[in-house]
Amino acid sequence: MIDPHVHLRDWNQKEKETILHGMKVARHLGFSHLFDMPNTAPACTDRDTILSRLADGGEASEVTGVSYHLYAGITNDEEQVKDMVALHSELFPLVIGLKMFAGQSTGNMGIIGKDNQRRVFSALSAAGYTGVLAVHAEKEELMRKDLFVPGRWETHSLARPALAETESVKDLVSLAEECGFGGTLHICHVSALSTISFVKEARKSAPFRITMGATPHHALLTSSDAACYERYLKMNPPLRSEEDRAAVFSALLDGTIDWAESDHAPHTENDKKNGASGIPGLPGMLLLAARLKEHGADDERLKDIFGRNAASAFGIEDESSFPSDPMRLYEETKGEYFWDPFTV
Repeated sequence: MIDPHVHLRDWNQKEKETILHGMKVARHLGFSHLFDMPNTAPACTDRDTILSRLADGGEASEVTGVSYHLYAGITNDEEQVKDMVALHSELFPLVIGLKMFAGQSTGNMGIIGKDNQRRVFSALSAAGYTGVLAVHAEKEELMRKDLFVPGRWETHSLARPALAETESVKDLVSLAEECGFGGTLHICHVSALSTISFVKEARKSAPFRITMGATPHHALLTSSDAACYERYLKMNPPLRSEEDRAAVFSALLDGTIDWAESDHAPHTENDKKNGASGIPGLPGMLLLAARLKEHGADDERLKDIFGRNAASAFGIEDESSFPSDPMRLYEETKGEYFWDPFTV
């Protein structure tokens, strides 16, 4: 299996998790590849930092047998974007793709506003980039952070509404087309029915490929679940309505959403009490697999969702396999993190 979206922490955040621990958990669950995100501390936005991260990931790979890959983070500096395109070309598949935050999340790497985002797409096109650009899509201008009440995690859904995600995706698709983007635009952790509907329609005419990923938490949980304080269900984008959750789950089943991705993002208990966004998601991938199987997904569909489609989009060798008893593996990893957000 492949998890194309993890945050393995370490470095200045090693109290949350180390690369080695995350990869050991992944190995036990049956993952063969992990794609790590660049909003590390320090951030992976320059050659030296990226090489250092790849070296650490490589050491963990030798211990676990899990293949480590990294997204290069991009900024709104056109020369930096060109440097990251060149690094991707040089080091692929270790540098598996590029990552853009079209809204602020953990790490403050947000590229805010259409003008800044246009510069990114123009630079990518000028550099001839044809790989995957993974995007965290939330439109900062539509967020209502004043509506979040600390400790009431369900209010995070009001502060970062579904409209902010959908309008951000609309901006990104429009800018990519305007600037002649020639790669694959991947919308990370889709959470809203309105986003799914828009992308489904946009694919009919877009001159580039658009893919979508969905997390276990957006497919299985709602903002009502977040009302339980002890589950610490605060993440970006937040949990949404039952209508949105059902749409995400159904779109995974029918293939509209291309693959599952955990957005694994562990924190300490104190971090979560203080409002940090993110949950440990690797075990939840196996819970999601079990639920999809219960709703009719056969082994071939599960191989698509949990590896084969991502391998095809990124252009790596497909080693997809699928465990016969995902619930057993999910249960066996309880205790690896201080809490399980998927159960009360």
